[in-house]
Amino acid sequence: MDKIQRLKQEKQYEEYVRQKTPKHNVWLNMLKAFLLGGAICFIGQVINHYCELKNLSADDCSSWTSLLLVLLSVLFTGTGIYPRLAKWGGAGALVPITGFANSVAAPAIEYKKEGQVFGIGCKIFTIAGPVILYGIFTSWGLGVLYWLGTLIG
Repeated sequence: MDKIQRLKQEKQYEEYVRQKTPKHNVWLNMLKAFLLGGAICFIGQVINHYCELKNLSADDCSSWTSLLLVLLSVLFTGTGIYPRLAKWGGAGALVPITGFANSVAAPAIEYKKEGQVFGIGCKIFTIAGPVILYGIFTSWGLGVLYWLGTLIG
């Protein structure tokens, strides 16, 4: 009798989990990510073309594009717009420059109430820190391999 009741409870729990688990449409999520990522890239292209129309050098156009995309990302993060866009567009919000700016700004805003040192100072790179660490480590490792390759010929 005890085993039958336990099986019945397990079935009820499985039914409960099935009801509570959100259903995802993979194709719709991919479309949203594509649209959001494409919109971010489109904005970057508009900024870049505007700089070209002002006869700036290619380096200056790239610098202004990066600067303005980071600024927009931080402003959108601070006003709560970027998290809503990320929730809607998922991975499309991870376009490298805006996603990285968001990953630095979000913890700074969240932990601001804990103070400059123990809040912002300690928590600002909680998300971006591993990216920086492993990016530097990987570039160092590839640099060593390149150097060894030049020694070997």
